[in-house]
Amino acid sequence: MRVLLCSVVTLLAFATVCKAQCYFNQLEVTDIMNPPTGCKDQAGKMHKFGSEWVQEDCYECSCTDRGLSCCNMIPTSMDLPPECELVVDKKNCKANIMLKSDNTKECALA
Repeated sequence: MRVLLCSVVTLLAFATVCKAQCYFNQLEVTDIMNPPTGCKDQAGKMHKFGSEWVQEDCYECSCTDRGLSCCNMIPTSMDLPPECELVVDKKNCKANIMLKSDNTKECALA
């Protein structure tokens, strides 16, 4: 029971820190005689079932026969100490927590 409680607390803490944004668009079948073979992303591009990709806006997506699932790779909000800030590199879809006074140094989160 103790291990389960620790696991749940850890997962909740991680979810609180990351606050990842995800969405799911269920696959729509409009013609049963001509079923879809993939998913259409928000830009209108088709992706085959089983494919995975990263969109320009840093959402990691996958297409299944159930629909399109995408999650933001960069946290949108975090509870940070006042001396820290989130520095986002959208070109590489990465984010680091850095010191505001010197954004070349990582911020130590206790």
